[in-house]
Amino acid sequence: MRAVVAILAIVVVLAIQTTLSALSYDGTALVDLVLVLTVYIAVTSGAGAGLMAASVAGLLQDSLSSGIIGIGALSKTIAAYLAGVASTQFILNGIAQRFFTFFLATIAHGAIFMGLYTLLDLRSFPAPAASVLTQAVGNGLVGVIGFQIAEWLPGFLARRRATRPLKR
Repeated sequence: MRAVVAILAIVVVLAIQTTLSALSYDGTALVDLVLVLTVYIAVTSGAGAGLMAASVAGLLQDSLSSGIIGIGALSKTIAAYLAGVASTQFILNGIAQRFFTFFLATIAHGAIFMGLYTLLDLRSFPAPAASVLTQAVGNGLVGVIGFQIAEWLPGFLARRRATRPLKR
């Protein structure tokens, strides 16, 4: 059941990400929702689940974008896997820890993605620091907000069901 929910979430996030692709800073998207989702899955479900989700989501995103298929998937997979491993070693319950996790995963993703494109001499990135840091902050904020909503929503729905009158 969790796998079906993860696949459905990936499809929804990909649709939102492609719709919001016009929002960018210096050619880089302000928020990479696919990376945020895969890091969330890795932190909550483990490194293996994050690895699988990031591989699938990255390949789907690469197939929808104009670039080499696999570079984005590989960078998302490594970033999500590292976030999943970190979540087993450290307690990531606080807002600052979660923000830092999304922030570092975005920096790792950017370094791997841009490094591979530069290494293969496919594209150059003259000054990527500002755009990667902007995306890292955006991903950190969206990730923390998403975590808070995911923790708050089940309790809210249970309270709502408990306060509704019974239908006859």
